[in-house]
Amino acid sequence: MATRIIVDAGHGGFDNGASYNGRLEKEDNLELAMLVGRDLADMGYDVYYTRDSDVYQSPSEKARIGNASGSDLFVSIHRNSSPTPGQYSGVQTLIYDDSGIKRQIADNVNEELSKIGFDNLGISIRPNLTVLKRTNMPAILVEAGFINNEKDNQLFENNIDEIAMAIANGISETLQSDTLPETAPAYQVQVGLFKNYGNAQAQLNRAVNDGYTGTIIADDPYFAVRLGNYATLDEAANAARKLRALGYDTLVYANNR
Repeated sequence: MATRIIVDAGHGGFDNGASYNGRLEKEDNLELAMLVGRDLADMGYDVYYTRDSDVYQSPSEKARIGNASGSDLFVSIHRNSSPTPGQYSGVQTLIYDDSGIKRQIADNVNEELSKIGFDNLGISIRPNLTVLKRTNMPAILVEAGFINNEKDNQLFENNIDEIAMAIANGISETLQSDTLPETAPAYQVQVGLFKNYGNAQAQLNRAVNDGYTGTIIADDPYFAVRLGNYATLDEAANAARKLRALGYDTLVYANNR
């Protein structure tokens, strides 16, 4: 089975993202994301998209779509910005923490993009970004140059096909040199299985209010609410006991992906 990759075009709809002299980040993101997906598909990967048109999705919705797709890797495409036009230039890739295959992919993507002429600004650890925090698979967020920098915009406009291929190559060379590890941590606690998405969302909201993090997983025809990320079965079982004391029905779920 081919490795499945979901490509996210950042922002969309009424959320323009950054802007500069009439240029909208959401439009650049979508154009580049579709090209990255095309190149990955040509390489043999199974590609999905969070959006392929100008629609709004909250970051949580983007993460939910990624999780529901069963993908092995989440790739979010953005453009950067700075308080003062021309203040900064270059590419940067954001990840949740400094570990695992996401770090290797981020390094390789940055290196490939630097070959086109972008300054390599390295990797930024961003544990509070929803699309990095709430996705159940390794995730990267690529900042493809600064939208308020003329040099970066010229590179973007004149070399967008090469930029897309550089991102795809950075991903593929990592995946070809290593296998995707199982999602770590390996256990979550399921606290509900619903036929109605709204009911699943209400249960997740309740858990968040109780201090837990979690996600909704589409498990046709149901929506599963799963909480936490636990490295060992004992940690997950302990969390399940605490949740039962709060009135939840629990099931420890082993993430085998």
